[in-house]
Amino acid sequence: MNHAKRVNQHLDKVLSNQGSLTEAMRYSVLSGGKRFRATLTYTVAQTFDANLDLADGCACAVELIHAYSLIHDDLPAMDDDDIRHNQPACHKQFGEAQAILAGDGLQALAFEVLASDTQLSAQTRINTLQALTHASFEMAQGQSIDLGVASKIIDVDTLRDVHQKKTGALLGCAVKLGALVSESCNEQDILALERFAKNIGLAYQIQDDVLDVLTPEEILGKKQNSDADKNKPTYPALLGLERSKSEFERLYQQAFNDLDVLSVDTTQLRGLTLRLQGRKF
Repeated sequence: MNHAKRVNQHLDKVLSNQGSLTEAMRYSVLSGGKRFRATLTYTVAQTFDANLDLADGCACAVELIHAYSLIHDDLPAMDDDDIRHNQPACHKQFGEAQAILAGDGLQALAFEVLASDTQLSAQTRINTLQALTHASFEMAQGQSIDLGVASKIIDVDTLRDVHQKKTGALLGCAVKLGALVSESCNEQDILALERFAKNIGLAYQIQDDVLDVLTPEEILGKKQNSDADKNKPTYPALLGLERSKSEFERLYQQAFNDLDVLSVDTTQLRGLTLRLQGRKF
């Protein structure tokens, strides 16, 4: 079973009985998505020979947080997008109030999934909760900064900080969660994975900026050039398309270099990084 199918099955279970918000929550979580964050968690766990049963809760939790963030990002008061995964955004389908509550519910559910994961020791549950709460705050902080700099002229360092928080924090958390459930992952491995996660997190968002310009809407799954239409600062706007492409390629190469120092076979992580590097949406 591939990782996306595995996490989808578990997401279906945890969303099966969440009361009156179930329809809106399921609509947003199960309607599509690349599942790269869950796949990162599973792949890191596999790389360090952990049983994937130990990673199921973490993979679900990181996808639930991601889904909540997308629901809130799409709201008129935030990024104001009407389309997500080639269908109406949650607030267009269910109304703004229900969308806000669905996002709130998904965030709470993510932490419940981790806190109640009896596959993990009490200490590991605490460690995973700490990692996810930190990443969730960083993500919210990144969104706040992003909203504050719309239509403003900023430098690349400021934009990099926004991207590392808004997108990189949760991707990095997905990597860390896979490491936390793996007993054979040592301190040096953790440090190397942190560098790896930081590089692919920033590369992923710069790549998103580029794809937002180049990819047709039916492939992208949302409105093309949505960032430019809102006068949001992006790497292509600051550096141009070619320099932006060169920058995310450089970061992916650095991520490959980070994998060189791990104490285990990194074939699966390299394969996943290549998939990220070559994605078209």
